[in-house]
Amino acid sequence: MGSKIDRRLFLSGGTAAAGVLMGGLRTALKAAKTEAGGGPIAETNAGKIRGVIIDKVYAFKGVPYGASTAGAARFMPPVRPQPWTDVKDTIAFGHRSPQQPGKLEIPEVAETSGQGPMGEDCLVLNVWTNGLKSGKRPVMVWFHGGGFASGSGDYTIYDGANMARKRDVVMVTVNHRLNVFGYLYLADVGAKYADATNAGHRDIVLALEWVRDNIANFGGDPNNVTIFGQSGGGGKVATLMAMPSARGLFHKAICQSGASIKAVSSADATRGTEALLAKLNLKHDQIDQLQNMPFEKLTAALAGVRGAGSGPVVDGKTLLHDPFDPGAPQESANIPLLIGTVEEEVNFFPTTQLDPIDDANLHMRVKQATRADDATVDKLIAVYKKGRPNKSNVEIFQIISTDSGFAGSVHTEAERKAAQSKAPVYKYYFTWQSPVREGKLRCYHTLDIPFVLENVDNGKTMTGTGQDRYALSDKMSAAWAAFARTGAPSVKSLPHWTAYTNDQRATMIFDNDCKLVNDPFKEERLAIAALPKPGPGRA
Repeated sequence: MGSKIDRRLFLSGGTAAAGVLMGGLRTALKAAKTEAGGGPIAETNAGKIRGVIIDKVYAFKGVPYGASTAGAARFMPPVRPQPWTDVKDTIAFGHRSPQQPGKLEIPEVAETSGQGPMGEDCLVLNVWTNGLKSGKRPVMVWFHGGGFASGSGDYTIYDGANMARKRDVVMVTVNHRLNVFGYLYLADVGAKYADATNAGHRDIVLALEWVRDNIANFGGDPNNVTIFGQSGGGGKVATLMAMPSARGLFHKAICQSGASIKAVSSADATRGTEALLAKLNLKHDQIDQLQNMPFEKLTAALAGVRGAGSGPVVDGKTLLHDPFDPGAPQESANIPLLIGTVEEEVNFFPTTQLDPIDDANLHMRVKQATRADDATVDKLIAVYKKGRPNKSNVEIFQIISTDSGFAGSVHTEAERKAAQSKAPVYKYYFTWQSPVREGKLRCYHTLDIPFVLENVDNGKTMTGTGQDRYALSDKMSAAWAAFARTGAPSVKSLPHWTAYTNDQRATMIFDNDCKLVNDPFKEERLAIAALPKPGPGRA
């Protein structure tokens, strides 16, 4: 994956220029048609844009869907970009939202990050398609992970060219405001900022409006849009499902290893804002200085401040209630949902124990993860060892820690959507084990992404180089595309995938041998649900 420098395609003068991709992106861009004035041109409602052709796929990168959010626009609702008259080159990824350097990603995942420059002119999206104007292809809009604090749409594992080429869908990835730039709650601090709430998700809604208004010019069907994302991206999807302004802008939803049961309360959000103001030594009558200070200073101030801009807020305007609490949102009752998790999510985090542990260490770690008493911990471990006799102590810990965190919220979201009985729910469990780092990472958080998006070769640092990757990727990407096209993920290469209900709990197990299982590891699920206190991250 190479060094972490800006991956960009440059054009030189009026002669044909080979794209220079910084940072070790795949050499597919060698085929890009980048002669001056010779790239494909598409019409948008703000003006014409020029892209490139990558191995027969049309690609447009860094397309503005909103104006700059700098200065007086910081924290405020987004607005559409000013129209332009010339043809705008959209051949390079745009700015990432200002953010702190990633600290949670393991190196194997960080190697796939675009690491492009940050800036507040970051309301940009990227489009890949097999054809312009003609056709009504399903549209798949991907929201990156990183919680609500970090990330961007330029990771190599998010690249949409392979999905567009092989599955004949229109792929879109989106950048939007993050952390305090996207989610600082100022409505209760100053009258001027009464509408300064959930800017990051309002950005996303504006991006979906761009898709509605423009995607037909890229061969896409604005009446068949699927939103999907992993981790924080899954949380963004769940939140959109509860936003009145997003209603009608998407027609299917996919949450991968991410859920959003509850949003931030306005009271908690205000406390976070007050903590940030205190750290910056600002009074309420000095709040305008937040809009004027360099974004680097504001980003640096986030260190050690709890709750400031941590995520979407129930503001009573853009988000009227918690996304999935006490039940699935009525705003998206008729939207089919595909949702799932991976076996050892927690191995994504650099602090997770990966080396062998003894029984005493296992007990200690499970107690920390679940906050249960000693007797309950012993019973829980016994249930998991019975259900997974071939797993080592450290694997048992990793799976229990995952199930008491990530998986708990995913289960809750699936159950509540299924209980609504208005649209089908499809559930999956990804268990394929990565061989990288001597196999110690196993089936970690984010590992499913390159398989879903046909990018296992873009993610070799994550997946290794084995031939078995391709067959599994083919099955998963086909299922995701089928869901986007029809609302059901059944494909010939998989067992028939029936909808999830709270009675049967049909779940597709994705591994080298894929199978549909009703309520897999039921005893474990019930044991986790019976814990006296929820583990970290549970709903």
